Amino acid sequence: MRSHLLNDTTAEQYRRSVTDGVERVAARIATTERPFTGVTVDALAPAIDAIDLDKPLYDTAAVLDELEDVYLRDAVYFHHPRYLAHLNCPVVIPAVLGEAVLSAVNSSLDTWDQSAGGTLIERKLIDWTTERIGLGPAADGVFTSGGTQSNLQALLLAREESKTDSLAKLRIFASEVSHFSVKKSAKLLGLGQDSVVSIPVDHDKRMQTVALARELERCKQDGLVPMAVVATAGTTDFGSIDPLPEIAELCEQFATWMHVDAAYGCGLLASLKHRDRLNGIERADSVTVDYHKSFFQPVSSSAVLVRDAATLQHATYHAEYLNPRRMVQERIPNQVDKSLQTTRRFDALKLWMTLRTMGADGIGQLFDEVCELAREGWKLLAADPRFDVVVEPSLSTLVFRYIPASVTDPAEIDRANLYARKALFASGDAIVAGTKVGARHYLKFTLLNPETQASDIAAVLDLIAGHAEQYLGESLDRAS
Repeated sequence: MRSHLLNDTTAEQYRRSVTDGVERVAARIATTERPFTGVTVDALAPAIDAIDLDKPLYDTAAVLDELEDVYLRDAVYFHHPRYLAHLNCPVVIPAVLGEAVLSAVNSSLDTWDQSAGGTLIERKLIDWTTERIGLGPAADGVFTSGGTQSNLQALLLAREESKTDSLAKLRIFASEVSHFSVKKSAKLLGLGQDSVVSIPVDHDKRMQTVALARELERCKQDGLVPMAVVATAGTTDFGSIDPLPEIAELCEQFATWMHVDAAYGCGLLASLKHRDRLNGIERADSVTVDYHKSFFQPVSSSAVLVRDAATLQHATYHAEYLNPRRMVQERIPNQVDKSLQTTRRFDALKLWMTLRTMGADGIGQLFDEVCELAREGWKLLAADPRFDVVVEPSLSTLVFRYIPASVTDPAEIDRANLYARKALFASGDAIVAGTKVGARHYLKFTLLNPETQASDIAAVLDLIAGHAEQYLGESLDRAS
């Protein structure tokens, strides 16, 4: 079995095996005509259940053949222009190359003696990002597994900086359309269920700063501690960007930690046209960025950034076998000193390869394209009497609802929209997401593929309308 270990004696086998795998994937991508085959759980599960993991095939080609049947053929392909569902982006080739390199070398970014240059590359990218944000010379950060972990770490730092012994007194303020990880983080940090105060949003789904000011004042009057305000720069459902300058003013007034969840909107940091939409982010105490959303990176590639590097010490623990205290005096850089994780992939390499190949302007151009596409999509929806669109896009998300001409029952319209989404997914012709606005069901386009055209959006809208009309027709037939 040593023949399967990657080393100097198996380098040629490694080259052949990886080449075979790449060729399989390339062939699949080149011939994929739909984002999904429409396979069901019931159809696919038996094939996977029938595989006996205690009986290996002993041949890479045979394993790839099997993988074709149980994964590659029926995978959901985000590169397809009619994948319009979640915050999943097509990936750029330099980043995929970086993924191949980092997987083979397998550096662990927790300590210098496991990564060397990897440590310095990650630190350089952190500095590059904090400079783009404008956090100042004392800023720092670390790569994470994703936005949820970044938000958790940011709120951990905010909790510790609150200098309060009574966790029950701490309050976090976030808009009613903020990411679920804010409430999840509060629970993981030992705060009560009431610790997250939901702030209403305006017509454009942006946090109402008047309401935020009122709740911050009430918090003080009740003898509670405003631990943090989480502003969102790109909400998951609407792509809305909270009024960052006004929120920064309130955070300063109430001595409250300002965290900006820019997991989605971080692509604006490279934008050639719309960078001003992030004005105010430079005043944050911490920021979440997900390069694997709007920087076109493979999962995972994310970071949490802070204005004051010293605050990261709240996540620091020393172990003699890993990062003893003496290393600090010896100026040996250990990234585990900043991270919630110990063993950690060299995910920063993907962004490094991308920037060194395409440049930040190349990334920004791609993100600007999808933002412009969303504007075109919004115009299509606004002009189409079959649909109700919720808000003009700030980024690249459109939330809308099919409205039939002959049916007025909101519950029946809900069912028609739910059916249309499900039927579209089953067909494999396109994939869209869904959400709720108030009590009603809506559909959602998350546009992150520059290859998607307005014609694709128009075609998918026709498909949605067709499925919804089919449902309503059958519903009337059943009722008659």
